[in-house]
Amino acid sequence: QVQLVETGGGLVQAGDSLRLSCAASGLTFPIYNMGWFRQAPGKEREFVAGIKRGLTITYYADSVKGRFTISRDNAKNTVYLQMNSLKPEDTAVYYCAASALDLYSRNYDDRRSYAYWGQGTQVTVSS
Repeated sequence: QVQLVETGGGLVQAGDSLRLSCAASGLTFPIYNMGWFRQAPGKEREFVAGIKRGLTITYYADSVKGRFTISRDNAKNTVYLQMNSLKPEDTAVYYCAASALDLYSRNYDDRRSYAYWGQGTQVTVSS
């Protein structure tokens, strides 16, 4: 049974940093492309960042470029999202997702590319 468990969310002030973790089990982690999405109240779930399996190729939404960094540790079956210079508009539930598909760069931001999802972790940024 595949499980993705996100941790690291919390309440912070604007300008602060947080690091989210997503621990995966029940799958062969190194062969999965991983993504982070977020969903704010009343809004659709949106792509934040993605990282290609086996390589260090990463993708980011324009809204987080230069502030967020996605990384993975295949030995620990974990993907991370380092979030710096947080803004109130970053407030959302953050989800990690896993895809075994052979994705092109244009597919990383498509929710349909991902077969497995975590339950999410809340990030709240106060002004």
